[in-house]
Parts: sequence; C-alpha cells; structure tokens
Amino acid sequence: QVQLVESGGGLVQPGGSLRLSCGASGFPFRAYQMAWYRQSPGKERERVAFISAAGKSTNYDDSVNGRFTISRDNTRNTVNLQMNSLKPDDTATYYCNAPTLVDGGGSWGQGTQVTVSS
Repeated sequence: QVQLVESGGGLVQPGGSLRLSCGASGFPFRAYQMAWYRQSPGKERERVAFISAAGKSTNYDDSVNGRFTISRDNTRNTVNLQMNSLKPDDTATYYCNAPTLVDGGGSWGQGTQVTVSS
C-alpha cells in the first residue's frame, strides 16, 4: 500500500532554514506529480509546492514563493522541500503526497512538525 514518510521538521527561529524530506513507496513514484502540503491547527490543509513527475516543472503558493524550493529524486523515491527565510506563519505540520492520490481519497503520512518561533 502507499506509504509516505516525512522527516526533517523541528523548531527554528524566524529567518532560519529547514530541509524536509519525504520517502514514498507503494506506487510508481516516478510517474506521479508530487506536492508538499501543510496544515495549521484550526485551518484547512493547503498545498504549498508542486513538482511534475520528471521534476521539470514546479509551482508554489504565493505565501512561500521565493523562499521554498521543491525537488525530487526519482532514483530514491524521495521529494524534498528546502525552506528558507522561515516566518512564524510557516508553523504547521507538513505533509507530502501525490495530488492524484489526494483527489482519489488516498491516505496521508504522519507529517513532520515545523515550528518557527523565537
């Protein structure tokens, strides 16, 4: 079955950086577009970054554009999110998933918590 394992979160000061990683299995990873999502308490989960199956196309939510970079390694079935210039508003649990699987009601991993605070 589909497994998504996120890691790399933590506590960081405003202006700091973190690199999140996600390992995926149970589906043909290299054939799927991937994305990073985040959810804060009391808010809907939102998509913040997207990458095409071959990694040639990316797009970002306006709130993170210019600060976050998504990448993937199709030889290792991993997708990463480099987060720079972090702000308190970036505090959330971060998840990776394939948008197609999300649309089909697929499951989620446990996520990784990012807390930006001084």
